[in-house]
Amino acid sequence: MADGPVAERGVLTAPDEVWDRAVRQAEVIGPLAGKPMVGLAEAEAAATQLGVSRRQVYVLLGRWRAGHGVVSDLLPGRSSGGRGGGRLPDEVEAIVQDVLNRWYLTQQRRPVSAICKEVARQCRVRGLRVPSRGAVARRIARLDPVISTAAREGREATRPLRSAGGTPPEITGLLEQVQIDHTPMDVIVVDEQHRKPIGRPYLTAAIDVTSRCVVGLVVTLEAPSATSVGLCLAQAAIDKRPWLERLGVEAAWPMSGKPHELYVDNAVEFKSEALRRGCDQHGIRLRYRPPGQPHFGGIIERLIGTLMRDVHELPGTTFSNVAERGAYDSDAKAALTLRELERWLALAVCCYHGQVHETLGRTPAGVWAEMAATAPPVTVANEMAFLVDFLPVVRRTLSRSGFVIDRVQYYSDALKPWIARRDHLDRFVLRRDPRDISRIWVLDPDGDAYVEVGYRTLSRPPISAWEQRAAVARLREMGRAEIDENALFAMVAQMREITDAAAADTRKARRDRQRREQAPPRPRRAASPPKPPAGQTGQAEEAMAQPFEVIEQW
Repeated sequence: MADGPVAERGVLTAPDEVWDRAVRQAEVIGPLAGKPMVGLAEAEAAATQLGVSRRQVYVLLGRWRAGHGVVSDLLPGRSSGGRGGGRLPDEVEAIVQDVLNRWYLTQQRRPVSAICKEVARQCRVRGLRVPSRGAVARRIARLDPVISTAAREGREATRPLRSAGGTPPEITGLLEQVQIDHTPMDVIVVDEQHRKPIGRPYLTAAIDVTSRCVVGLVVTLEAPSATSVGLCLAQAAIDKRPWLERLGVEAAWPMSGKPHELYVDNAVEFKSEALRRGCDQHGIRLRYRPPGQPHFGGIIERLIGTLMRDVHELPGTTFSNVAERGAYDSDAKAALTLRELERWLALAVCCYHGQVHETLGRTPAGVWAEMAATAPPVTVANEMAFLVDFLPVVRRTLSRSGFVIDRVQYYSDALKPWIARRDHLDRFVLRRDPRDISRIWVLDPDGDAYVEVGYRTLSRPPISAWEQRAAVARLREMGRAEIDENALFAMVAQMREITDAAAADTRKARRDRQRREQAPPRPRRAASPPKPPAGQTGQAEEAMAQPFEVIEQW
């Protein structure tokens, strides 16, 4: 098995009902497990809160301490039905949910007894076992109280269930809430080889609300996606010293740790299954801003606005709009590569941490150091292991030759035990990094760990998901009805040759080439900061000198 992340049983295979119950249990069991001893009174209070016996509380404590301290430690075994499990046959469950939607969540306000009678009637008509009143009542209790009250009594009746005036709760702890957002940067970057313009990159940033410290920063040529969010979270959770060394930045950035809550807007990349389950797995609450109220994310918006204001001082800036840009030729003035821009941003953030913040009246670095001294944040040792839990999810069945995703075959000897009993296994949960699809991570059938699996044909080069899609589209244009793996990789090779040949002339080709070179480094391969091409050293130094003047003006 690969040195990948632990993914305890059912992280992605457990039904939502079972998973949600485990999440609620973790909110109660997690704090108790940190105590050296849990007395009878505390166990009784936890049992009442969770609706289980006191003995079951101690069972859950034992599983949490014996495991990895994550939600999946509390998931029941596959064979469990058990007393209090609340499981119903799928057909009966569907009837209950349908009756709740059509009979209970209406302004008719039918009582529970009427709901139970209707469920019983429909079950008898279909020859199914009638669920108990308690089973139906438990499902009613699990309904969102705001949604339920709005459906039965109107939106005005939900006011007591919401925070007063829509004011968010006060945030006082380090990493208690981290806000994250994306933006296209107001600057044109150049490619590494020809130093010609390739367009605007995207910035994903994360900020700790309490200290106002920037905890995560990712610059990419790819549009915002669930992967961008995962990369930013992974960078926020790990020690940043190796990253700073790769960039050649001699500065301190000690702000790292897993956030307790992630506060985001309602963009599609923040509502992916990968992000939701990844946050649940690592105990990170995921909260969304109220729609149409951007001021709820004002802290991250202000940070991005500050960064973009100072980016306007860089060569190649596009400014905020056409009127501000005027006759300034952004393409002609562009001088920074993506790596140099990332280095400039790292230095800018480190300087920002050392300056007095208007709201705090202190430096963000000082607030962080003071609070971290009493309650050090929980950091992540293995960045890749953490990142895999946030990569996009793919589900596939296993064949004798392994897995096939987008016409690419994946195989490893580690799959042999599963191939022998594949007829008795469900579809597998796979994770894949769109930047490099040469390997996938497969969740084993028992949910114990991820296994890294590479191409079945090892001689294939690493490619990205966007290259794969572009090659398929090109083959379709050529009239290919069926596309096999050989044709796919042959087309990718041809497209790369065309891109390399045209890179000196075509903006899109240079951008495509830079995107390809931005793929994540392979294991144990050290990354080094890029050097400017011969004959252009002065230009690079001039491009990097101006940002430092800007930093000193902050």
